[in-house]
Amino acid sequence: MVRRMRRLTGATVGAVAALLLSLTSATTAGAAPKTPPAGVDITGHGLGEPLRLRADTHPAHVVAVIEQVNHRGLVRQSGGPKKADLGPKYTVMVLAGDAPKQTYDLYPKAVGGPRVYRPAKQPDRKVSAAWYLGRVSMSETLRTAGVPLERTYEAVSGGVGGGERIIPEEALNPAQDINEAFSDLRRLLLLNVAVVMVITVGLAGIALLIRRRTH
Repeated sequence: MVRRMRRLTGATVGAVAALLLSLTSATTAGAAPKTPPAGVDITGHGLGEPLRLRADTHPAHVVAVIEQVNHRGLVRQSGGPKKADLGPKYTVMVLAGDAPKQTYDLYPKAVGGPRVYRPAKQPDRKVSAAWYLGRVSMSETLRTAGVPLERTYEAVSGGVGGGERIIPEEALNPAQDINEAFSDLRRLLLLNVAVVMVITVGLAGIALLIRRRTH
């Protein structure tokens, strides 16, 4: 009888302990702070009001725009281009929830290719100002996100963010390429014939000189 009571008491204590543990875990998980969703605000040429994109409503566009300003994957430059060569500017503000974290200036139409500028003054810190070579997909990424930019052949295929440069069809001219190849081959053959003739004449002259000296 005593043993049975001890077993029952132990089982009851164990069940209560397990219940308390589960309640504590549920309370802790509920109290854990949620990570605020990422977002971007875009302002600049042709935009009457900021273009606000949030991860919960436009996840693909937010990821693609953030990828454009991810300086870890960009090539840094010692200096920036001339102001006259930059073209229209678009400022991208990266946010965590409603809190601004980073800001960048994008120049998709810059001479020589897109450029990214990171100002020294950031929303929550101060860094060294830097220029980067932008991705070739910058213009198309901004356009698909809602920025009023014309589509160009610098666009990339493969969805938002893209992966490959689109080559205009008019740039592909097989007949012209073949003609140029034959023209180059013709010039090479003529050059070889000229070299052979020079060598032959030179050898004939040497042979004639030797013959005269031996007689």
